[in-house]
Amino acid sequence: MTSPQFVDHARITITSGAGGHGCLSFRREKFVPRGGPDGGDGGDGGSVFIEAEQGMSTLVSFRYERLFQAERGRHGEGANKRGRSGEDRVVKVPPGTLVRDADTGEVLADLRLPGERFLAARGGRGGRGNARFATSTNQAPRRVESGGPAEERSFVLELKLLADVGLVGFPNAGKSTLISRISDAQPKIAGYPFTTLTPHLGHVVVDEALSYIVADIPGLIEGASHGAGLGTQFLRHVERTRVLLHLVEVSPDAEPGPVERFDIVEKELALAPGRLSDKRRLVVATKIDTLVSEEDHERLAALRRHCEAKGLGFIAISAVTGEHIRDLVTSTARLLSETPQGADPADPARSAEETS
Repeated sequence: MTSPQFVDHARITITSGAGGHGCLSFRREKFVPRGGPDGGDGGDGGSVFIEAEQGMSTLVSFRYERLFQAERGRHGEGANKRGRSGEDRVVKVPPGTLVRDADTGEVLADLRLPGERFLAARGGRGGRGNARFATSTNQAPRRVESGGPAEERSFVLELKLLADVGLVGFPNAGKSTLISRISDAQPKIAGYPFTTLTPHLGHVVVDEALSYIVADIPGLIEGASHGAGLGTQFLRHVERTRVLLHLVEVSPDAEPGPVERFDIVEKELALAPGRLSDKRRLVVATKIDTLVSEEDHERLAALRRHCEAKGLGFIAISAVTGEHIRDLVTSTARLLSETPQGADPADPARSAEETS
């Protein structure tokens, strides 16, 4: 069975319900000589909300359904009967979804937590019936109100995965193997570049009281910040991680060399939107089980010196043999404990409207 398709960008159109019209009616009953106005009010139109739903992880459903409409309010009736209000419509999205105005690109809501919701389109108010306009000087009013109009708006939904740790590095740097080794994630693993075409989330358990979420991001190449390779399509998912693990392959046949690979990815992080290069990170040299010669070990030592000169933590591992994997898990947990959980300064301002 194939896994669900990952989609992190969608455009939708939302229409609220129009309000029902007020009723023009006069009481007409046998043996009632003076029947007055009894036209009821129209019902309110339904509103449309966008709400984060626990368990959703992709926007793929919006490829097949793009128009969402709430129910309109019913018109008022005689005998002072108010029209039924229209049902609200709730559009479910994954936690971590940004809601943007489709025309201006402005961020209107940032739905990070399950249950957070945004009022996307307000339903029209029901019009008043003629019974509401009766006065001592106008006992037979023929005035009524029309229902308020519906709102129609277009939005762009943009999903940014919520994780504590992001794995970045060149294609085939060992990110998929590592996340399968340290967490419950089961990504596709193969010996060719761009095996990972969609981000994966994994739950890493340190001990009974401590755990964190890791995101395996598709490999970066030179020019990724400008769209090369899988480019900015997945760089956005790194923005909300608290720390990064920069994986650098040090196997003898990896070209260019480890230091050059490290510098290329660091440059792309610096050029990418979201100030990714400002994040706390740990450099992880991978595939050390392949090192054989003295020259191989010198390449690893050169990478270590290069990273430490930049003030970055460094650890060398083998996800295949498990060497230093436990050290990596605990070092990452320690780095997270030193990193505040507050909102990243690069994140858009949150403006989700909370409703009961």
